[in-house]
Amino acid sequence: MQPIWKTFANRLESAITALAHISCQPPKSAKQPRAIGTSKFGSKLRGEITVLDDLRLSGSSRVLFPHANFARGRSAALQAVLLNTAGGITGGDRFEVNATAAQNSHLTITTQAAERAYRSIDPEPGRLESALTLEEGATLDWLPQETIVFDGASLDRNLTVDMTGTSRFLMVEPLIFGRTAMGESVQSADIFDRITLRRNNSLLFADRVKLSSNVQAHLNRPTIAGGGRAMATVLLAAPDAEHHLDGLRALLPSTGGASLIRDGLLFARILAADGHALRQTLIPALKLLHGADLPRTWML
Repeated sequence: MQPIWKTFANRLESAITALAHISCQPPKSAKQPRAIGTSKFGSKLRGEITVLDDLRLSGSSRVLFPHANFARGRSAALQAVLLNTAGGITGGDRFEVNATAAQNSHLTITTQAAERAYRSIDPEPGRLESALTLEEGATLDWLPQETIVFDGASLDRNLTVDMTGTSRFLMVEPLIFGRTAMGESVQSADIFDRITLRRNNSLLFADRVKLSSNVQAHLNRPTIAGGGRAMATVLLAAPDAEHHLDGLRALLPSTGGASLIRDGLLFARILAADGHALRQTLIPALKLLHGADLPRTWML
């Protein structure tokens, strides 16, 4: 007959072993923790100055509001800088942005740095849902910096915009497929990008881009990107949009084009060999359409 202390030790060891087996063998249905973030904010007019109206944040989303510099000719808009504290997006992540520019206010939204869509091992794509609302006489500039797509990324983005006939909306969405300076290319990825714009509750513009499997092989096709690794969509919806057409076309390279596709709607698509070449075109083009300097984060 073994001592009582030895019997107790044996039972404790058996319990620890059983618990260790459970902790090391999670159910197949268990999912890894993913980044989730939401941001909701808006602008309103106070006298002649646009100020913050509402701000609600959760999870990995942050919004910064640097002070406007009126003395040096910068835009009088309220500037909102989106920040993803998770450092990027991968499969299963979910981020939501909801912003409203109230009557006659001016809101400019940008990002602190380029967003990154990393390799995904989750069956669910990383999701980015952005909803923008412009009330009467409001101006909203959606000016995020580039999204860099890495090999193996899975990204689903959806941007919806609701505006009025007297509001003004400027948008850019730049995409870079791999960092050429690092010798990267996107051999396998799944990208679905959607942009929907409504004016006075009627569909004004819809754009859908879907790239899957060997993305670089698609980009190499002359009818798609001719080997380019970077692209951008630029959209200006405003009563005076047509007045900017000739000036914008003069700034575009042979790999870009701009058209007035509807009354008050100017659209451009730009292709470039890499992100640096894309910026050389984008910065002067956006300055022209924005009517002021770009947010400082674009220059850092």
